[in-house]
Amino acid sequence: MATRRPAASTSSKARTAAPRSPVRSTPRAPARASAPAAPAAAGGTRDELDRALLTLLQANARDSAANLARRLGVARTTVLARVARLEREGVIVGYTVRLGRDADDRGLQAWVGITVQPKSGREVERHLARMPELRQLSTVSGEFDYLALLHADSAVRLDALLDEIGTFDGVVRTHTSVVLARRIDRVAG
Repeated sequence: MATRRPAASTSSKARTAAPRSPVRSTPRAPARASAPAAPAAAGGTRDELDRALLTLLQANARDSAANLARRLGVARTTVLARVARLEREGVIVGYTVRLGRDADDRGLQAWVGITVQPKSGREVERHLARMPELRQLSTVSGEFDYLALLHADSAVRLDALLDEIGTFDGVVRTHTSVVLARRIDRVAG
């Protein structure tokens, strides 16, 4: 038999349980005036503070709310409210672990532009989805139909992958650019 808890009081100290995000709360700093959290504009566009907060969280989602607030020049409670709202709205959908450069830098990465014959895209996507070396696949406008990010253990393996892609029914041509260095990387691995 389940036990019932008494109804929450209406005092200002009543709290509801919510999923905890990695943003850590620290002891309360002196209150600073801050603007109330602005709702997202139509189409999901965020204001400048939301964009700056998201950029900082992409770089280090474990940073404390107090440190984020200092860097953004707002109150800690503003940061906590913004993170909670962004989570509630589905803008932030999770937190992840990024591997150190060692684990990801072994081998080669290459962006491959792929041009396909009309109406053969789904079949090409199915073939590409079976390749464990495929890290990302996007449809794009412009010269290519798809842009694929491949990660291979060696140049020999990358060459074999490119040959394999070239044999897929519907692939007209490919164009490959090997990644030499990542300058900015905000994508969680």
